[in-house]
Amino acid sequence: MTMALSDPARIGSGELQLVTFYVGDLLLGLDIHCVQEINRQLASRWIPQAPAFVRGVINLRGDVATLVDLRTVLDMTPGRVTSTSRNLIIKSNGELIGLMVDRLGDILTIDRHEIESPPANVNGVDGKFFRGVHTLESEIVVILDLDAALSG
Repeated sequence: MTMALSDPARIGSGELQLVTFYVGDLLLGLDIHCVQEINRQLASRWIPQAPAFVRGVINLRGDVATLVDLRTVLDMTPGRVTSTSRNLIIKSNGELIGLMVDRLGDILTIDRHEIESPPANVNGVDGKFFRGVHTLESEIVVILDLDAALSG
């Protein structure tokens, strides 16, 4: 379900489209094929004894999605929900998951050859959560390792 940038056959040639978004000041990207939809924050229901990164569950037109706070996953200072906050709805292992992000960026189309190996950390966030980086004119896009982020 998630993009395997570490697989040389997948890096290969060709273009990759990334949905970009911010968690704090960190610009992250996910393969557009991983994202099912993007929506505004919805009222969530708390889940007793859930891990700290689980904010609750949301009703997504009759389907239940687990709401994951990426700030907590990435060991960042907790933020607050604002008018620019969004959920990126993805499907992982048959489960709908809403990734809470602070604000959206752009859709980028990049050549796979332009993806560099991830550094050990970016802005104090552990590199184990990254698949690679792509340099823009004024900042870098860190490609999120969705499997690592969701496994805690």
